[in-house]
Amino acid sequence: MRKFNIRKVLDGLTAVSAVASASSAAQQQAAGNRETEIQETLQSEHFQLCKTVRHGFPYQPSALAFDPVQKILAIGTQTGALRLFGRPGVECYCQHDSGAAVIQLQFLINEGALVSALADDTLHLWNLRQKRPAILHSLKFNRERITFCHLPFQSKWLYVGTERGNIHIVNVESFTLSGYVIMWNKAIELSSKSHPGPVVHISDNPMDEGKLLIGFESGTVVLWDLKSKKADYRYTHDEAIHSVAWHHEGKQFICSHSDGTLTIWNVKSPTKPFQTITPHGKQLKDGKKPEPCKPILKVEYKTTRAGEPFIILSGGLSYDTVGRRPCLTVMHGKSTAVLEMDYSIVDFLTLCETPYPNDFQEPYAVVVLLEKDLVLIDLAQNGYPIFENPYPLTIHESPVTCCEYFADCPVDLIPALYSVGARQKRQGYSKKEWPISGGNWGLITQSYPEIIITGHADGSIKFWDASAITLQVLYKLKTAKVFEKSRNKDDRPSTDIVDEDPYAIQIISWCPESRMLCIAGVSAHVIIYRFSKQEVTTEVIPMLEVRLLYEINDVETPDGEQVPPVPTPGTGSNPQSIVPQSHPSTSSSSSDGLRDNVPCLKVKNSPLKQSPGYQIELVIQLVWVSGEPPQQITSLAVNSAYGLVVFGNCNGIAMVDYLQKTVLLNLGTIELYGSNDPYRREPRSPRKTRQPSGGMLTVASCMCGLSNLYSESVKKLRTSYISLCDINEGTVVPEDRCKSPTSAKMSRKLSLPTELKPDLDVKDNSFSRSRSSSVTSIDKESREAISALHFCETFTRKADTSPSPCLWVGTTLGTVLVIVLNLPPGGEQRLLQPVIVSPSGTILRLKGAILRMAFLDTTGSLVPPAHEPWREHNVPEDKDEKEKAKKRRPVSVSPSSSQEISENQYAVICSEKQAKVISLPSQNCIYKQNITETSFVLRGDIVSLSNSICLACFCANGHIMTFSLPSLRPLLDVYYLPLTNMRIARTFCFTNNGQALYLVSPTEIQRLTYSQETCENLQEMLGELFTPVETPEAPNRGFFKGLFGGGAQSLDREELFGESASGKASRSLAQHIPGPGGIEGVKGAASGVVGELARARLALDERGQKLGELEEKTAAMLYSADSFSKHAHEMMLKYKDKKWYQF
Repeated sequence: MRKFNIRKVLDGLTAVSAVASASSAAQQQAAGNRETEIQETLQSEHFQLCKTVRHGFPYQPSALAFDPVQKILAIGTQTGALRLFGRPGVECYCQHDSGAAVIQLQFLINEGALVSALADDTLHLWNLRQKRPAILHSLKFNRERITFCHLPFQSKWLYVGTERGNIHIVNVESFTLSGYVIMWNKAIELSSKSHPGPVVHISDNPMDEGKLLIGFESGTVVLWDLKSKKADYRYTHDEAIHSVAWHHEGKQFICSHSDGTLTIWNVKSPTKPFQTITPHGKQLKDGKKPEPCKPILKVEYKTTRAGEPFIILSGGLSYDTVGRRPCLTVMHGKSTAVLEMDYSIVDFLTLCETPYPNDFQEPYAVVVLLEKDLVLIDLAQNGYPIFENPYPLTIHESPVTCCEYFADCPVDLIPALYSVGARQKRQGYSKKEWPISGGNWGLITQSYPEIIITGHADGSIKFWDASAITLQVLYKLKTAKVFEKSRNKDDRPSTDIVDEDPYAIQIISWCPESRMLCIAGVSAHVIIYRFSKQEVTTEVIPMLEVRLLYEINDVETPDGEQVPPVPTPGTGSNPQSIVPQSHPSTSSSSSDGLRDNVPCLKVKNSPLKQSPGYQIELVIQLVWVSGEPPQQITSLAVNSAYGLVVFGNCNGIAMVDYLQKTVLLNLGTIELYGSNDPYRREPRSPRKTRQPSGGMLTVASCMCGLSNLYSESVKKLRTSYISLCDINEGTVVPEDRCKSPTSAKMSRKLSLPTELKPDLDVKDNSFSRSRSSSVTSIDKESREAISALHFCETFTRKADTSPSPCLWVGTTLGTVLVIVLNLPPGGEQRLLQPVIVSPSGTILRLKGAILRMAFLDTTGSLVPPAHEPWREHNVPEDKDEKEKAKKRRPVSVSPSSSQEISENQYAVICSEKQAKVISLPSQNCIYKQNITETSFVLRGDIVSLSNSICLACFCANGHIMTFSLPSLRPLLDVYYLPLTNMRIARTFCFTNNGQALYLVSPTEIQRLTYSQETCENLQEMLGELFTPVETPEAPNRGFFKGLFGGGAQSLDREELFGESASGKASRSLAQHIPGPGGIEGVKGAASGVVGELARARLALDERGQKLGELEEKTAAMLYSADSFSKHAHEMMLKYKDKKWYQF
């Protein structure tokens, strides 16, 4: 994305308005305020937004091509995307502007160019000789639909077959049509009374370029003589044709049919097939035909010098193989191998040693493009093992449900994760090197480590090395193995609150320095992990159950029924409401028969072997309360220095000491306020006004702004993450509420905010959304959810003279509350003395749900949360180590002696609507910025960039914005990507050094940068797809073949298809569109076999550009309109009285 200077002007204007909005707050401060002393180094020049790379499997693939000389693979998709793969680490993503599906791809072999055919009947020529491929030419067919293309090796003439059965010829240099056309009625026999159907195959005879084999869908195949312009032979078959392939000697070809048969034809015997094979058909007795099978969608026929040919096909299974997985069949001599695939086959290609079709092919591998995977099969080894895929194509192995991005991690992290992940690799792969090895790596200009963590629907977590715009999986953690799994649906406990994927990951909290990991799952469970390089066996899994409920007891329910008062946990003299348990509680129902005190998942009670890597420290589960399922966890934080984990939902907040395995805090959200509650909340009975178990809370009630991002939906289709994975873009998930409020199953619904779905019925309460920040009354079903948590060492009250450990809590109603932590000394005392937790009484207010909090010191530098350095805890410590452990690493806060203690730190708080910088301990708001009025912020992160820090925000209206700190000056505001689905909302994240990412499709991660420096270096960092390689020598014709003329016959196609021989094509048939690749792109492509003509054309183009283009275009348009009119009239007169078979 180019950076326009106009933005600086706008930045200046918005900065002025920001200062004006902040001035009123600033006036409230004492004159001695020092915020002006902080020098901010970031300016708008430091920011520029651009996409960097896209990782993952191409979503909805539709086409496949391979350049056997350059060794580059191309994949096209149904959304018009193009992904190019070279050696591991060399990848490229391009996009057709129309977004139409790619139906076919053809490389100009060893030319650094690619032709794509799209479903909107356009052809595009891509220049691959630049790091970011661009379109040089496009050709739009107006009257006919493209069905098949064929570009012979070392030819510049592309054959294009159409739905009408005609074949047109395109010059790939100029991207213009030849006047030479093969009409369907000339190709088939005149006696035939029916149309042969669309063209499904075109190829030239390997031994004679002048003979073109044309396959029509109906079953007719024609061998067309290009010179004499007539059909030499016609081969007819009763069954529809799906594909055709030549034997390299050009004497035989093979067809695959819709009844699961293969027919092999001798070229000179058109009356009947030489052989008919039904690879998967049951041979019946009495010489009857085998039973019909499913269609064989594609067949390839490849020869070897030293043995039998390979016949490779997809499809063709018998109809009685119900439930059998899709198969690729490899027939070699008398052996037939059926290779089962995990997903349906989109396309496959056989990789051969030679690019020449008239030589022994010597196949060595098969590339199989599946619906959700790419598989390479080694044909040279017994048993046909697959190659180990080095590309990061397994992001979607289980649907991604959340992700986090960490740049500038500790340098020892990636090697540590790699070493434990290396043990997880599967065995049995081919021993050969990955055969797709083209291109060259770019220069590495970024030296800092980057890690991406993805959470998945099956409860797995993957760690990825994302350094230097590459991606490689490091380590996979399966969180579900701690729980008992139900064998079938009948065994599933009635406490499940989701129909499928009960282990799905919702939130990840990770401390890279201490390597502590904490996850929250969809079944209201939290698991804390510690990293270890030693294998251990845990005899009893440490477990806690937490009873977290929202409740204001009323003496009487609305209908007068008396309800016994239930004591509220976490109040009075018993802050620890539960007893640590090593096994699930047995109490499954309360006195009135409602399900009570049971968790949603059952923890294993057998010893658990834990491999090196992440090992369970503690499992925490929320339990059912009086027939109500636990609410999903909306925020999570872990701190290794304090040994604490805290989490919250729309009922309240719970804090756990994971070292002592005790609950320290268990409070309803309202109880956090104490007597300072600013809201009038109506009394609520847990039995009468209970939240319906079968539906989502109204959006206004659960999380004022972000509730709909935390609640998920379940459909029988797939997972509780339906819109992240399987639903098409923009699909609306309807709200279905369970009839029974005490139903055990609770569907998690996804809904979009009303701003994003203007066509939705706003009256439907499932999409209602309260955007008001000044709510003074909340209805019975309302919830104030915990939306942000941040451990820090700062000033908790106005009167504080020194910072102390505390927890800052943000809610969906825009409130920030501070909880004081009184920690015992380190070492053994930390395990013996209790941690004392108490509310401080400090309350701060913002508009909209709180998203992120951070703290700055007096110099404006970020104050990181305290953390313990990682150590191996499974190895006994010596005395020196124990002494070190007692001294917890303090947060680096060192106020200078000359400075007043009153302005020691700054709290940065970002909500859905605004950001504030608050001076501590005075709690004066010194800067305020209203980020958006009409939309809301989905993600806000305080990040470091260019030795400074800023606030980066992504809004639902598609804007990416950055603000300086602490003054909150606007530095960047770019419209990038409107929120079209929940997947983007759940996965978008910023990190340090100007990096960001989101899940752009269910299978792909899109990375982007907002750093000017990275944008400038990006060109160097990208890999090169095209590398100069000598084309292999053509096969030797041999003495006798040269003497008697038995070798391959060449053809002067220029003589046949050039304008001088065939005339001009009809202008109305196709329209030429120059591509954005420009003159530079043509210069790159103008070499090799077709170079001389391209250079001549280049010289003309350069001269033409210097002339007045406007006049030329105007004249051309007038001429085009005039000639179109004439042509149309001539055509009408010509065909006015003709019958269909005379065309």
